[in-house]
Amino acid sequence: MTSTTSSTPIEKTSSRQKHSFWWLLLLQGLAGLILGGLLITEPGATLIAITTLLGFYWLIMGVLNLVQIFVDRSTPWIWSLLAGLVGILAGLFVLQHPLLAALTVPALIVIILGAQGVLMGLFEILGGIRGGGVGAFVRGVIHIVIGALLLSAPLMAAFAVPLVFGVLLLVQGVGLLVLALVAVIRGEPAR
Repeated sequence: MTSTTSSTPIEKTSSRQKHSFWWLLLLQGLAGLILGGLLITEPGATLIAITTLLGFYWLIMGVLNLVQIFVDRSTPWIWSLLAGLVGILAGLFVLQHPLLAALTVPALIVIILGAQGVLMGLFEILGGIRGGGVGAFVRGVIHIVIGALLLSAPLMAAFAVPLVFGVLLLVQGVGLLVLALVAVIRGEPAR
């Protein structure tokens, strides 16, 4: 007795949709490779460029939050005002001091991640003690160690941020290029 497998219409549509966007995977992969390569080969210049874009983003979002006060009544005006002022001030700071911002923004991210690691570690350890098992306890210890390392030298960890993100983007870029190649090999015609 032979078994035949037939695809449902949903599976056929899902497969067709996945293969019809191979070019998007290709572009995303190339972008990841380019940005990852830039972060590894020219971390300072790339970080300044990314931080400057972030400054423009914060400035624009701050202005839009102020506009939201008059347009959108679903959000309390005080929150829109505060978010708008913080966004504008942060954006202006980054745009006026791009070199300083290129150091402080990653350092601030490292401090936040370090504090988050310590807090998550404490909760994991408490969960492990209350019956979550040895795994939760071990994860908690690992979180606390990593968080403490980040908090002990946030500026040094911030210098590693471009390298780490560069490597991650290179790996992601290669993975997306492989997915695009697999989609093309499976017979999707170019559009």
